[in-house]
Amino acid sequence: MYQASSTRYQDMKYARCGNSGLQLPSVSLGFWHNFGDIASYENMKQLCFTAFDNGITHFDLANNYGPAPGSAEKNLGLILKENFGSYRDELIISTKAGYDMWEGPYGNWGSRKYLLASLDQSLQRMGLDYVDIFYHHRMDPETPLEETMGALAQAVACGKALYVGLSNYDGETLEKAARILEELHCPFIINQNRYSIFDRTIEQNGLKETSEKLKKGIISFSPLAQGMLTDRYLGGIPEDSRIKADGRFLKASSLTQERLSQVQKLNEIAKTRGQTLAEMALGWILRDGLVTSVLIGASKPSQILDNIGALRNTSFTKEELNLIDTVALG
Repeated sequence: MYQASSTRYQDMKYARCGNSGLQLPSVSLGFWHNFGDIASYENMKQLCFTAFDNGITHFDLANNYGPAPGSAEKNLGLILKENFGSYRDELIISTKAGYDMWEGPYGNWGSRKYLLASLDQSLQRMGLDYVDIFYHHRMDPETPLEETMGALAQAVACGKALYVGLSNYDGETLEKAARILEELHCPFIINQNRYSIFDRTIEQNGLKETSEKLKKGIISFSPLAQGMLTDRYLGGIPEDSRIKADGRFLKASSLTQERLSQVQKLNEIAKTRGQTLAEMALGWILRDGLVTSVLIGASKPSQILDNIGALRNTSFTKEELNLIDTVALG
């Protein structure tokens, strides 16, 4: 049986999700990649062990993470059962529903039927009585927002989730959803959205500003732009890269000469700060305290340790921020 490090809380930083009582580690472990059935189970365990041994208490999943859909939850369930039985109350487990999961009209989007059925399936796969955070994974243009938010509230009322979150929402819809959830006395605490030096969408669609106004947390996914904001591609595309092994989310065509030039210039800025490019990219997201946590994906335990190094310096001068914007935004 796995025994967690006795010093696991020594160096990690934690922050509250908005004005809620829940604290998340500044770095969280995402299960979007490397936890499906095509990955090594032994490596999955080592990733979880390394994360938890270093204070990463939050494991983030969704019903469709794999491949195949559901396999990341199933594999985490095995890891929890075999190794983390005595640590459940030290862990934050989150999952989501909103993307295509099963055939027919009830396996997608944001209906009450889909969300509550999906949550039951997720709990069964993970062998859990409840998740700590249950998210609606994306905005649904056809289902009334009241129905979707009502399903989240019901999940909490039934004891199957402690808190709820919204993912891939914009600022305007977030504000409407938050008003409904407040009326339902539902503990909505966090937004999950893509955010990186290269992707500023939440700064442009009102999500970041509205989250601050409403005192809700933010957790960012793809903070390293699928690996582009690391030293992985400084010299081209390595044979063992994600692009070569699994081109579903980062394609070779994304690494244009212009993008590679930007990556190289950002790497030079990171060097002047005494950081790796990945450390700087993660620190940049955490710089102003408005983002509660960054979600990292990892294929090796060493990558988790490298990413935690970002916490040593999350302060930037105005000149550094302007230079990063000049390079990344043109």
